[in-house]
Amino acid sequence: MGFTRTLRAVGGVAVAGALLFTAAPTASADYIRDGQWALDAFNPQKVWKESTGKNVTVAVIDSGVNGDHVDLKGNVLPGKDFAGGGGTADHETGDDHGTAMAGLIAGHGHGPNHADGIMGLAPDAKILPLKTDEIGPGAEIDGPIRYAVDHGAKVINMSFAGGSLNDQEKSAVSYALKKDVLLVAGSGNDGTDKPLYPAAEPGVLAVGAVAKDGKVLDKSNYGPHIRLIAPGENIYSAGTTPKYRQATGTSDATAYVSAAAALVRSKFPDLTAGQVANRLTKTAITPDGKTGITSPDPKYGYGVIRPYRALSEDIPDGSKNGPLTMPKDSEPSAGAGADAPGNEAQESASDKAGSLSPLALAGMALGVVVVLGIVIGVVVAAKKRRNGPPPGGTGFGGPGGGSGVPPQQQFGAYPQPGGPGAYPQSGAPGAYPQSGAPGAYPSAPPTQPPGQ
Repeated sequence: MGFTRTLRAVGGVAVAGALLFTAAPTASADYIRDGQWALDAFNPQKVWKESTGKNVTVAVIDSGVNGDHVDLKGNVLPGKDFAGGGGTADHETGDDHGTAMAGLIAGHGHGPNHADGIMGLAPDAKILPLKTDEIGPGAEIDGPIRYAVDHGAKVINMSFAGGSLNDQEKSAVSYALKKDVLLVAGSGNDGTDKPLYPAAEPGVLAVGAVAKDGKVLDKSNYGPHIRLIAPGENIYSAGTTPKYRQATGTSDATAYVSAAAALVRSKFPDLTAGQVANRLTKTAITPDGKTGITSPDPKYGYGVIRPYRALSEDIPDGSKNGPLTMPKDSEPSAGAGADAPGNEAQESASDKAGSLSPLALAGMALGVVVVLGIVIGVVVAAKKRRNGPPPGGTGFGGPGGGSGVPPQQQFGAYPQPGGPGAYPQSGAPGAYPQSGAPGAYPSAPPTQPPGQ
């Protein structure tokens, strides 16, 4: 990407460990779990009865991940370091941004019943860490995207934002889309309508952030490319030194959307990436309580994700690309339905003819000549029959005067396609959860640890 960026910038204001726990050195991990208001808002116990993200790998293109973290151990694959150091990316002990994103996606907590520490929204998903760094112009995310696709990732989390992509990076995005991988990226934290990338790149699921009160975060960038929003205010997650951190911004919101996508991909493995996004958008709710809107709002897209509804409601699969606007060079995969964007349900006669080979066209022309000859023969024969045979001669059928013209076959009309029914409408979802109800966004912030 043609810019220099610090990953934490999009993650928001990360609270340093000294600030987070200095005034309360004896604070236990219970404070962290109690402070995960966003997780509570999703009503995770109901969600995990539907899906836990098992058998889905989420690539985290970021600063690397501390795979030895007590809340992540066992869920982090080796990955690769693209920052210049080489080797794997699963032992990061410096920048905690990537570890935080991994924790929100696939943290499993620790202690009895995993009741302490950070619990991710998709605790059985696997994390593929791909380390990048502060790099100037160049193919910054080209290699990581292709590596993620080639190593089995079904979702790619990109919690960063910056300038437009170069040709190599655009090619990598198209490669991922053609391989049916869902790319999720944060919109940025400038609070403006300036499009930042990769979120604004066609084919990428762009994410904004929502505050505890259910309103769009003031610092969340917006624009016509936004598709979803998710919790992004005062989000606790895993860290490196110390083990926990808190931040505000679209990075955390992006991680939650990636986790929700992993849940859906786990339960519905046959859905395309676009159809996964379709489930998330069809079940989202706007900050003012609306559902099922037909076009995305520049501020909040289709609304706040609701993972349980995305997993449990009867949602038509829809087209292959769902709500994603695809790049021009994106090609539908084999078996894509006729209603997929970029596919015409029916070809015109000229389109079909234009796609035939010269040999096929010659065959068609010969067939026309033969048919025309038969028709002329039939007409002449009928005329002679009406006028009678020449004196002393025989009919066309030989002696006996039979006409000899075979009765014409009666062809039925070309079968017309049946009139399709109306697109199934989703059931009217319930109202936005009220404060205090399961899955509601708390009306007031949870009690913060001393010193916060």
